[in-house]
Amino acid sequence: MIALTAAEVADLAGGRVHAGPATARVEGPVVIDSRAASPGSLFVALAGERVDGADYAAVAVGAGASAVLAERAVELPDGAALVLVDDVVAALGRLAAGVLDRLRRTGSGPLVVGVTGSQGKTTTKDLLAQVLPGPVVAPQGSFNNEIGAPLTVLRADAATRSLVVEMGARGIGHIAALCRTARPDVGVELVVGAAHAGEFGSLEATAQAKGELVEALPADGLAVLNADDERVAAMASRTRARVLTFGRSAHADVRAADVVLDEQARAGFRLEFAGAGAEVRLRLHGEHQVTNALAAAAVALGTGSPLTDVARALSAAQVASPGRMQVVERADGVTVVHDAYNANPDSMRAALKALVGMASSGGRERRTWAVLGEMLELGPASRDEHDVLGRTVVRLDVDQLLVVGRGARPIYTGAVMEGSWGEEAAFADDVDAALEFLTPRLRPGDVVLVKSSNGAGLGRLAETLISAEASQT
Repeated sequence: MIALTAAEVADLAGGRVHAGPATARVEGPVVIDSRAASPGSLFVALAGERVDGADYAAVAVGAGASAVLAERAVELPDGAALVLVDDVVAALGRLAAGVLDRLRRTGSGPLVVGVTGSQGKTTTKDLLAQVLPGPVVAPQGSFNNEIGAPLTVLRADAATRSLVVEMGARGIGHIAALCRTARPDVGVELVVGAAHAGEFGSLEATAQAKGELVEALPADGLAVLNADDERVAAMASRTRARVLTFGRSAHADVRAADVVLDEQARAGFRLEFAGAGAEVRLRLHGEHQVTNALAAAAVALGTGSPLTDVARALSAAQVASPGRMQVVERADGVTVVHDAYNANPDSMRAALKALVGMASSGGRERRTWAVLGEMLELGPASRDEHDVLGRTVVRLDVDQLLVVGRGARPIYTGAVMEGSWGEEAAFADDVDAALEFLTPRLRPGDVVLVKSSNGAGLGRLAETLISAEASQT
């Protein structure tokens, strides 16, 4: 973050310095966890359902924070400033917007790239961080809401050339609000899918919400749209910015040709743009990663990066966020695919296809395990979507299915109704029961996909399966 006085923080955030020196300098990071405070940092005291950050303000100052942003007065050690605001979350957004405006007014402000979509946002932002000209600031983890987005913006400084902001939504108007915090130059629309259907109510409502990103772009901005998704492609009519499409369709501006998968289901393809081409060999697992790679490539190419440089950067890019098609080969020869951070019907199918591809490519036939948990936020369609997923597991000829958790039980029911029974499909009440079932049954050469929504808790199962001696592939 750029250096600010407490008075400047108050002015940008829409508050006032209540106590301490208005000249106190904020030169370190902006943090919401007192344990992350460091010399010169700004501690933002969020009030949650269980914990009030203001109760930890003195702790943050003790760790070096020079100022605190809060909604109520608290006692702080001498030398620290207390900035009071009516609404900390809204103030955090205003502070981020103000800092970004200052960076832009200097003439050296970063290129701001907003990324949204029902799936693939985190992987795409990780790829952008490795493809765009640096220094690049991108979200840590899935910081994609009204708290995470401004925290990402506030990590930018005068040296930042590219700022990537992941934008999620729980309803109409959410992305528009994030665009006011992080006014984008480039908007990336990945896919309109069934994720969060319970919140939006329909795919049409999802598309309406996601399209708020391209509506916020300036006339000299760039809208990067997925040509393979008709709802995304239709967003071209909702923006005044220049449009650049990506996909595997013949009419896409940035496209992948001659896609092939290696023995680890990593895609190789010819990246084509403006009549030229360059070879790419991804280190990411799963054919669905081609779409994410094309999105990142389109941003880089559309903002002036040479094709050969983009292809080289994509080929070197690695998984940056854990729990997203993270492939680990254990010392005993069992391969664990940890993809338990997020899940929806589309990403589940993509991961299952990658699992089958990894097991059957390279002339080998390895036994496949699909260890699946609940997909959250699907609303009234939840039971049917889980049932269909179980049937998909059978149709893809996955060898073994283990369903974990009561909310995911329709996956098991669907698989049984589709024709899987006996040892081929099993149900476990929780993670501990799943581990007890799996441990004696895994054998060298097995490929085990662990996938669910993060809230289902299968991340702990995946991490336990990955032994301490494992080596990242």
